[in-house]
Amino acid sequence: MPIMAARLYHDGKLVRDIGPEEAIPEECADGDFFWLGLYEPTRDELAGIARRFGLHPLAVDDALKANQLPKVEVYGDQLFVIARTANLDGDTIQPGETAFFLGPHFFVSVRHGSARTHTEVRARLETLPAKLAHGPDYVLHAVLDFIVDGYFPVIDAIEDRLLGVEESVMDTPLDADEIRHLYAQRHEVIRFQRLAGMMKEVAGRLAADDDLPNIDQAVRPFFRDVFDHVQRAEFRLTGLRDIAASVIETNGMLEQQRQGVITRQLAAWAAILAVPTAIAGIYGMNFKFMPELDWPLGYPFALGLIFGVSSLLFYRFKSIGWL
Repeated sequence: MPIMAARLYHDGKLVRDIGPEEAIPEECADGDFFWLGLYEPTRDELAGIARRFGLHPLAVDDALKANQLPKVEVYGDQLFVIARTANLDGDTIQPGETAFFLGPHFFVSVRHGSARTHTEVRARLETLPAKLAHGPDYVLHAVLDFIVDGYFPVIDAIEDRLLGVEESVMDTPLDADEIRHLYAQRHEVIRFQRLAGMMKEVAGRLAADDDLPNIDQAVRPFFRDVFDHVQRAEFRLTGLRDIAASVIETNGMLEQQRQGVITRQLAAWAAILAVPTAIAGIYGMNFKFMPELDWPLGYPFALGLIFGVSSLLFYRFKSIGWL
């Protein structure tokens, strides 16, 4: 059984761990709740938990598929929530999924893909029994907050890379591989931003919807805090998308400017070289009667004319910045 943790709490204090082979008690006293954490269970492994807590079959199917978008669903007196995690693997954002079943006396999480366990959250909450005494709804807030906080290291890493590219593009144009990589990064940011937007809707509904079961009014302000965190992540992702687009646009403009400089230089040299070509072409036509052929200064005059006109053109192009 892929149970990462199974614990019984009473009034916010840990009562005991439930062993992997031990059956979860059927009865709960007032102030008791179970916290079970599962990692990539099979259908058969989750079936026993579903029977014990009366989980809805549709919610169980969604928890097993591991490809659902963030959402909040109500099944009778139970709440079903799906959240998406994010982990940076090289240049790719690897999304994970965590599904939560929230009942009056239980909190069950089903994690897929995410490398970040909830051990840190559990250990922190167990040092705060007054908060943990709120029950499973506060645990849901704490785990959602933990997931959303995990977005920011991913955002920071991508931001550092994009800012580095933005600084270097002013000196060195991007090659084809770098441009493809930048487009891929922008696609990852857009995909991540879409998930963050859906997570914001989830947090907003948990904070504002009074019809959701097992969410006490005293806990709703904590979900508003999660909403604010997701909103900040979404805002930063919008900035990253704009940076990527700006780098691509700046690289294109600088490349056009560099090509324009080269084109002007080629045009200027072509105009200068056209002078000796034209004069030499005239003298190379082999006409019988050409006045300059019998003039002693004809040859020096032709060379002087070539040099003078070419120098004048060179000075002119130099003065207007073409050379």
